[in-house]
Amino acid sequence: MSRIGIAAIITATGAMRSVRSAQEPAQTTHSVWDGVYTAEQEKRGAEQYSHTCAHCHGEDLAGNDEATPLSGPAFLANWDGLTVGDLAERIFRTMPQNDPGHLTRRQVADIITHVLSFNGFPAGKTELDPRVEVLRQIRIEATKPNNSESNGK
Repeated sequence: MSRIGIAAIITATGAMRSVRSAQEPAQTTHSVWDGVYTAEQEKRGAEQYSHTCAHCHGEDLAGNDEATPLSGPAFLANWDGLTVGDLAERIFRTMPQNDPGHLTRRQVADIITHVLSFNGFPAGKTELDPRVEVLRQIRIEATKPNNSESNGK
């Protein structure tokens, strides 16, 4: 194979790696077990959830025939390993089902705090930031990791 052919293959491989790494999610630095929202924010989220989401997903977040559960093993299995940013984008773009895109980023973040609290993830001292780039740094983990994993160490 000529030097030009080898150079073309190396260049193409490097370009493919660049595209692949650009598509990979941002490195997560926090877990939902790290206390990523406040109790006050969760109160707002519970109220917003009640007004916007409960009629489909239920007050108990168990879902129904048309709406998926937002709590329990089914919810955790669906979202384990993804990020809070992934969940926020799904809610922001597709909910409420009868009026997608109606919720603000702040409302979505507040609703997520209610979902996290209901699923047993602890509150902390800082509000959940509504910016998706920040939310993509928070892993959803179904089971509590040991301390060294939770802190990204």
